[in-house]
Formats: sequence, structure tokens, C-alpha cells
Amino acid sequence: MFTLSREFLQKVPTDAPVVDFQEVHGGDINRAYALTDSKGQHYFLKVQPKSVPEFFQHEADGLHLLGQAARVPKVLALGEVGKDQWLLLEYLHTTNSGNQYALGQGLAKIHAITSPNHKFGLDSDFKAGKTIKINSWQSVWTNFFIEQRLNVLRRLLISEGKWQDDNAYAQAISIFRELMAKRQVQPSLLHGDFWAGNFMFDADNGEAIFIDPDVYYGDSEFDIGITTVFGGFTRDFYAGYQSIRPFQAGVDQRLMFYQLYYLMVHAHLFSGSYISAYRGKLRQIISQ
Repeated sequence: MFTLSREFLQKVPTDAPVVDFQEVHGGDINRAYALTDSKGQHYFLKVQPKSVPEFFQHEADGLHLLGQAARVPKVLALGEVGKDQWLLLEYLHTTNSGNQYALGQGLAKIHAITSPNHKFGLDSDFKAGKTIKINSWQSVWTNFFIEQRLNVLRRLLISEGKWQDDNAYAQAISIFRELMAKRQVQPSLLHGDFWAGNFMFDADNGEAIFIDPDVYYGDSEFDIGITTVFGGFTRDFYAGYQSIRPFQAGVDQRLMFYQLYYLMVHAHLFSGSYISAYRGKLRQIISQ
């Protein structure tokens, strides 16, 4: 069990010695703390116990990329104490509610950024998390999504004894290929894990803030699909998004495959009702 100590904090480069720290609850992967130094400066510290440097480097790189088009927390430093990784961010005075129309516009502006090589993926894989992300560059989105996202999860679920759906899966993959053959997909910068826990609003000016990215370049509809799984996004959000990037015909049918992906992720991470949820989504896909 990790416990934040004064000795640990001495290794974190704040402007002055930390005089107070409080744990911030709400995440399920990292430990998080609000820090205050002797000058009254506030910071936000994330700790991933017993991990590797790549863990927070991936997040820091993602924040840098998203920051080209949207508000994100500033990365102040990252490092390790022993085998415990840490990421120091600016402290933001935030609230969970705000202008969702502007939030949608912010995501649309992120999606307007495309990969420099016009391919899908990222320069590096991410293997430090609970779900491995193989990001090798691909010229065709359909191949990337099937081979490097869905098939990876299928193998995990098989190894965990949570899979018995090969016939339905094969039908779904065939449907996905047919749908995507009719559509031109640009390799947009994606947040990659855009659910309602990964945005906030500035409590002072209402500006939307994007946090906890898992970036790569892919189909912009992927992020939209994730927003529809657990809720938390209003009609204003989708209206704001479409004021910049209108949805293309047939979007609802395509979004089901990105919903399937996210439910498979949760079946892998949390089991329980998510197993029946991803199986239900497969049945829904092949019954259309």
C-alpha cells in the first residue's frame, strides 16, 4: 500500500517545500494529491505505485498534443521515487458542470489535428497500463481498429475466460468492414478515453479542460462513441461538436463498434455486468 511521505515530496520539484497535502479521491488507477507549498502555491500530484517511466510519459505527451487545440493542465514535471512514478501538474480550480457546447467545440478542434504522416496510430505503443495499446502505424483505419484494438481485447478476454462469442464477433467484424468501406476516414488526434470523468470546467471562467488522455490518431467517431457509453454529455455537447464537425450519415451504426470496444475494455478490467454488456452489444450489432 502506497503512502505519500515527506521524504517522497522532497524529490518532487515544487517552488518551495510542501507544507500541506491532501489525497484527492475519484480515480481508479492513480493516487492523487493536492499539494500546497510554503509560498501558498498549489499543485496536483499523481502517483502510480510500482510502475515504469512510460506510464506518465504517455500522459504528459498526450496533454502536450491536446494542448495544441484545447485547455489542458500544464505539466510541471515527472519522475520517479524508487519504483513509484509521479506526475506534477498545475492545480486548477475546477467544477464538474459548465458549458458543454464549448466542450463539444473543443473536442472538434482536437479532431481537426491530423497525423503528420497521414496514418493511424502513434509513434510508440503504450504497454504500461492495464490494457496494452499497440499503436503501430497503419494506412487503413479499419485494419488498425480491428487488429490493434478489438483483436487485442478479444485475446485478453479469452485468456481470462470471459469470451464465448466468436460467431457473433466474426459477423460484427464483417459488418464493420462493409460500413467503413463506404467512408473516408481521416487520422484525427483522439483523446482516446473521453468519458465524463475526463473533462472538467474552470470554476472561474467556465472554460472546458481536457484531462487524462490516451492519445493516438484515429477515427474521430471513436471519441464520440465513447461519450455515448456511460452518459454525462448533454445535447449541447453534441450540438457544439457538430457546429464545427457535422456527423456523417450512418454515424449511429458505426458508433456501436466503438461502444463495443469500450465495453470490452471494461469487461477486461472489471468483469461483472460488463461481460453481458459487451455480449449484448455484439448481438445488437449483428441484428441491425
